[in-house]
Amino acid sequence: MRRSVIEGVGSYLPQRVLTNAELALMVDTSDDWISERTGIRERHIAADGELTSDLAVAAGKAALADAAIEASEVDLVIVATATPDQTFPATAATVQALLGMTTGASFDLQAVCSGFVYGLATADAFIRSGQADTILVIGAETFSRILDWKDRGTCVLFGDGAGAAVLRVAVGPPDVASRGIITNVLHSDGRFRDKLYVDGGPSSTGTVGHLRMEGREVFKHAVTNIAAVMEEALAKAGVTPDDIDWFVPHQANLRILDGTARRFGIQDHRVVVTVEKHGNTSAASIPLALDTAVKDGRIKKGDLVLMEAMGGGFTWGASLVRF
Repeated sequence: MRRSVIEGVGSYLPQRVLTNAELALMVDTSDDWISERTGIRERHIAADGELTSDLAVAAGKAALADAAIEASEVDLVIVATATPDQTFPATAATVQALLGMTTGASFDLQAVCSGFVYGLATADAFIRSGQADTILVIGAETFSRILDWKDRGTCVLFGDGAGAAVLRVAVGPPDVASRGIITNVLHSDGRFRDKLYVDGGPSSTGTVGHLRMEGREVFKHAVTNIAAVMEEALAKAGVTPDDIDWFVPHQANLRILDGTARRFGIQDHRVVVTVEKHGNTSAASIPLALDTAVKDGRIKKGDLVLMEAMGGGFTWGASLVRF
């Protein structure tokens, strides 16, 4: 059976760091208020002229180097982003060109914070079906460009960054013990699209708009949906939370992360947390956290890794991977 194996990971963060103390000079908030409610202490902000594609290319190059794969070997580039460079062409096309690729295909995928999980599931389907052998999946965001810096309920939460993974085909038995993506579970429910959205767009206002969120509603649905999709992914694979070596959640809010881990009996030392340093980087948050834990030696080949996310739409999903 054809399987999708993660052969390399990489990430990139803009140079500028924006602390809670600096934010307190811009909006009515404080370091204590932000950190107590979210766990966030700082986030990275893209420089003027630094585009989502720039972040994506840097992360993609790092992942390709980690996998020891040349860009010319990549069949497909998928960029998960809610903050593309332009309405069109796709940011993935720009990334493809900047990587020096003249063959293969590329497209953007928009599932907001769930984008990387959706990207993994899409890439896995391409590989399993034989349509591609090597795929570069990137989550990249410049959320700072769509924030209302006067709205303390949203501007303190998000940051910019990119993370990437190289998936390559492998042939092996369809079991949990073999390296590769074991299962993906995806969901969405458009009835709640007005709970987390951007109040602009080409066909509605003709403007970019700003991010708007009903924080309490999003929190409530996140707790329920994330737990349900994790249970579904584990049951589909026939494993229990005790079998998980590492839990790499979407880095949205430390309270959600802690509550979810406790609900499943996953000890703190098995949870990868980067929200304190990165904030919520939407589609980039899972690959950023994954790369952090791989580079510092926590996640090793053969480890069973569970990833999950929920974003605007609502969209939500989980991926179980034998790294």
